[in-house]
Amino acid sequence: MKVAVIDYGMGNLHSVLKSVQSVNDIGADIFLTSDPERVVTADKVVFPGQGAMPDCMRELNAHGLAEAVRETTQTKPFFGICVGAQLLFERSEEGNTPGLGIFKGEVKRFAANLRDAHGERLKVPHMGWNRVFQLVPHPLFAGIEDGERFYFVHSYHFAPQDPQLTLAQSEYPDRFSCIVGRGNIFATQFHTEKSHRAGLQMMKNFLAWDGTV
Repeated sequence: MKVAVIDYGMGNLHSVLKSVQSVNDIGADIFLTSDPERVVTADKVVFPGQGAMPDCMRELNAHGLAEAVRETTQTKPFFGICVGAQLLFERSEEGNTPGLGIFKGEVKRFAANLRDAHGERLKVPHMGWNRVFQLVPHPLFAGIEDGERFYFVHSYHFAPQDPQLTLAQSEYPDRFSCIVGRGNIFATQFHTEKSHRAGLQMMKNFLAWDGTV
């Protein structure tokens, strides 16, 4: 089995690659690539991202990978991480950037002057460990408790047009969509590669996943 980790010059790519390789107990060929042909011929695809969405979208287009992503999301088990997940939507408020349009909806900035239940001001970006609440059963949740903590670093969050796209939510301070998916696509706002045991378990589940729910 071939698993492509997409390299478009943005994000914590080598950490993502190493995290996927560390849970590879099925003998998969896991590789980092910027070659669209290697992406579309892989059996599974991981789409990481880190940084500003306008920069990520520009680099994705510059590497000729936008169409490869669109094609692979149609049929293959596909895992988007952080900005790699945000890019799946139609548009982001970050630089008024058009995305790939695979999911209907936007990526919106957290509101200014957020406060927690005690009246303490919450900083943006939302950074650190936060609980993830599963809304529906999914194969990638196997071995992960509801309410498990994952590591976030982001100022913008998913706002899907279809509520059924949301597979899990977190709170800051209100609930927001932090995992989206449909069919063979699964995408997280948090960083699996920085989320220790739970993040590695989720990626291990992805390697075993056949893309059905």
